[in-house]
Amino acid sequence: MSSSRSRIAFIGDVMLGRLVNRVLQTAPPASVWGDILPVLMGADARIANLECVLSDRGEPWPGKRFVFRSDRKNVAVLEAARITAVSLANNHVLDFGDAALRDMLETLAAAGIAYAGAGRNLEEARRPVTLAVAGLHCAFVAVTDNEPEWEAGPSESGICYAPCDLADARFRALLEIVADAAATHDLVIVSYHWGPNWGERPLPEHVRAGRALLDAGARIVYGHSAHVTRGIEFYQGGAILYSCGDFVDDYAVDEVERNDESFVFIAVLDGRTLVEFVLVPTVIADFQARRSDPLRAARQCERMRRLCAELGTRSAFVPEGLRVFP
Repeated sequence: MSSSRSRIAFIGDVMLGRLVNRVLQTAPPASVWGDILPVLMGADARIANLECVLSDRGEPWPGKRFVFRSDRKNVAVLEAARITAVSLANNHVLDFGDAALRDMLETLAAAGIAYAGAGRNLEEARRPVTLAVAGLHCAFVAVTDNEPEWEAGPSESGICYAPCDLADARFRALLEIVADAAATHDLVIVSYHWGPNWGERPLPEHVRAGRALLDAGARIVYGHSAHVTRGIEFYQGGAILYSCGDFVDDYAVDEVERNDESFVFIAVLDGRTLVEFVLVPTVIADFQARRSDPLRAARQCERMRRLCAELGTRSAFVPEGLRVFP
């Protein structure tokens, strides 16, 4: 691999609350990552969707069925994996209210972990964060179409909310943010927590939105929210990860849709050019992310190969798992 190449690892939802939080009362922070740490450390940057709030206070959001909070000290889990940036634009960062969200913003900042997609006001929630990745000047933007009542306001904390509707003013504003970031950065990554929990194929509105974001100047659209992984589409020199699935949590496992299976999605870039993704199969077991055993890995890769082919994406089996490319 040439010296100009860089690697960015993307992982799906990281949920450190409930039973994971209980395990972390006694287990070391790095235990969450099982045997996957060397894979993550092999990348130049690591990006995750943080599907919980890090705080020691707050009351559960009234009437919300699933609420996820992890002790503030568990930022050490993210530090153990040297997570570069997290998306906070999702349907769990306000599960314990405004004060808990503010705790998390302070905690991440103190740990040197970049974040996007939530803030103390709309300007902060929408603001791209700049990441230095192996000499590349990258912008990271995060948005969700979940929980519209949590949308940040001019002076109200909350999330960056935009429906996947090209005619909606909030989506048009997102396109402007991406275009402005593309003018001043080598690479723009848009994290989109979109759509419902299930289904292995992308929704038509996600295809339209993802392509519009790439047309506006994004290079990688990093999709998540669904509990299962979906295929990858290459378009106009960029790529859309339609769903990165669940990476670590305590959820019940659907034996058909297999929400316990995912990948580390490693983007390989040559300078500013996106060359390919290398997918390393993972599984959630005992509240840890682990590398899949060979038989399971082969089945996961074959499923992903099929889903990528439906989107016009080529693939090849490699020792790490699956290589996908335009």
